[in-house]
Amino acid sequence: QVQLVESGGGLVQPGGSLRLSCAASGSSSSIRAIGWYRQAPGQQRELVAAITSGGTSHIADAVKGRFTISRDNAKNTVYLQMNSLKPEDTAVYYCVASRTLGAVVGGKYDDWGQGTQVTVSS
Repeated sequence: QVQLVESGGGLVQPGGSLRLSCAASGSSSSIRAIGWYRQAPGQQRELVAAITSGGTSHIADAVKGRFTISRDNAKNTVYLQMNSLKPEDTAVYYCVASRTLGAVVGGKYDDWGQGTQVTVSS
């Protein structure tokens, strides 16, 4: 079993930055890709970014150029660096994991965290 715990969310002003962390614990031998989804009130969840253990990444068009995803395999942790934040980035951000990047991008993830709230407002 794999447990995913998100951290780093909070309140930030437009134009500010936050870094989210997703820490995986337990048996993660089958986990090859971790990603981030977000869901705003009244909206469907959407993919933000995903990355494999080898460093291959996928960034959603809505955040490309502002967000970056990286991982530290030794720490079993994935990071989402969010810069130039906009009010429309406000959402609950969820960490998800699966065996392949394609599965994460396609929404077929095996594990997910409880989410961390990101609020962008003045």
